[in-house]
This record gives sequence, C-alpha cells and structure tokens, in this order.
Amino acid sequence: QVHLVESGGGLVQAGGSLRLSCAASGRTFGRYTMGWFRQAPGKEREFVAAVSWSRYYTYEAYYAESMKGRFTISRVNENTVSLQMNSLKPEDTAVYYCAAKSSAAGANLLHEYEYWGQGTQVTVSS
Repeated sequence: QVHLVESGGGLVQAGGSLRLSCAASGRTFGRYTMGWFRQAPGKEREFVAAVSWSRYYTYEAYYAESMKGRFTISRVNENTVSLQMNSLKPEDTAVYYCAAKSSAAGANLLHEYEYWGQGTQVTVSS
C-alpha cells in the first residue's frame, strides 16, 4: 500500500524559511513525478512545484510562477522529495500536500496525480 507522509510544516514569521519533506513508501518512485501542492482556506488546491524524471535520465524541476526564486524542490532519493521555502509571505499560509504520479507530462496538473499525502500546515505570520 502506497503512503506519502509530509513533515516539516509549522509556524514561521514573514521572511523566514521552512523545509518540507515527503517520504513515500509502498513502491519505488524513482521514475515517478513527485510534486507539492497547497491549499489555503477558502481556495482551490494549487500547484507549487514538481520534479520529474526526464528523457535525459535526470530529474527536472518545475515551479509555479509565484514560487520561482523562493522555493526549491529537490529529489533527495527515489522515495523522498523536499521543498525548501525561503522568503515566506503570509499568503504562503496553506496546507501543503505531497503527491506522486507515474507520468512526467503535466507535472502541474492536480487531477493527474495518483497518490496524495495528508498534508502539513504551514502558517506564516506577518
């Protein structure tokens, strides 16, 4: 049975940093796309970042436009992905979800992800 477990959320002041981690189990995710999404209260879940196995036998990272330069996604190993979040803003407050899917295409498409974690709360105070 596949499980994705997020960790590292918490409360931080604006301008601070947090590092989220997602550990997957139940199968090998080496060739899977692993990504992060977030959902703020009253808003739809949105894409944050993803890392996919490319045809060049490397991992490629993708980011939502508003996260570029502040967030960094890393593939720690085949079954672990991290999200380094710097220069956090109050509008980054949300539940952050880890997700995984078998294909590389459409890394930002929420509906294509097959597996989801339970989420971890990130709160940024002003």
